[in-house]
Amino acid sequence: MSRTVSLERCTQETRIKLSLEIDGTGQGRICTSVPFLDHMLNLFARHGLFDLSVEACGDIDIDFHHTVEDIGIVLGDAFKQALGDKKGIRRYGQATVPMDETLASVAVDISGRPYLVYHATLPKVKIGDFDVELAREFFQAFANNCGLNLHINVIYGDNVHHILEACFKAFARAMDMATQQDARVQGVMSTKGVL
Repeated sequence: MSRTVSLERCTQETRIKLSLEIDGTGQGRICTSVPFLDHMLNLFARHGLFDLSVEACGDIDIDFHHTVEDIGIVLGDAFKQALGDKKGIRRYGQATVPMDETLASVAVDISGRPYLVYHATLPKVKIGDFDVELAREFFQAFANNCGLNLHINVIYGDNVHHILEACFKAFARAMDMATQQDARVQGVMSTKGVL
């Protein structure tokens, strides 16, 4: 069963074209006009072993908010569609990733019930032109549109770039674990029989 999807989303604020192959090899082709987000999404593809292509343009002359949030919306929806009925997947995933002085832990549950816990206390600064609070907006949009329970915990760290990089890498590895198919799972991983 191929777990791939291609989506397009056009609004008055953004235009996004995205393709995802869950069972990929970690190939990223990312061009969002937001350089730091490009970097994070390439890390996400590589460390999750997802093949991901994203082309996006938006009203970045105002700021990056709409573009970052809308990419989270489309990527979350892409995972939801590619996973279909979720039969046979592990459902849960977790990863703890170091990045120099930083340690970040991410746990996910592909439950159909969106919820974000984001324990990453960051100063209101920019990495290049990227406002670091937009990372939370990306993760919230992804969780809402994937139907994902997502917990992100920065255990410690000082360098804001390292903190966000560790979060995205841990998120990728947790999603890889949760989306893996397990031959032992009959139907869906739930006593309710549905996710």
